[in-house]
Amino acid sequence: MSRIPPAPLALGLAGLIPFVWGALTYLNGDLQAWGAAHLGPRFVGPYVQLFYGSVILSFMSGVLWGFATRAEGGQAATGYALSVLPALWAFFMTGGGPVSAGMNLMFGFAGLLLLDLAFAAWGLTPSWWVRLRVLLSVVVLACLAVGVFL
Repeated sequence: MSRIPPAPLALGLAGLIPFVWGALTYLNGDLQAWGAAHLGPRFVGPYVQLFYGSVILSFMSGVLWGFATRAEGGQAATGYALSVLPALWAFFMTGGGPVSAGMNLMFGFAGLLLLDLAFAAWGLTPSWWVRLRVLLSVVVLACLAVGVFL
């Protein structure tokens, strides 16, 4: 495995901010009140995590689609078909209350990691991809777990 390049690492870590912020505002009532007053109630607690998580699952479908372009034949068809699953999952499974939607997002991000591993095993991703995705996925799952289990 090679080192994660600085730009993808920095952007990936920056992309964690809404998940971490959501968990912190869920755990700290004063921070939640400040955030709701200054940013709006949609940008605190599980609400920011659920909306942003759906966006990121959809974004990652596009990333996987891009990786599928590196494949040929049946592997390409399989890659394209698998690449749309995270977006479809986000669309169909994040309704309902915040706990069920959060749990479904957790399943979605765990499934996305499995797809990342499959695309890497097929040689379609950069050599550092799995390291980055494991790091980001662990943080996302931990942050979503705050809203689901606490």
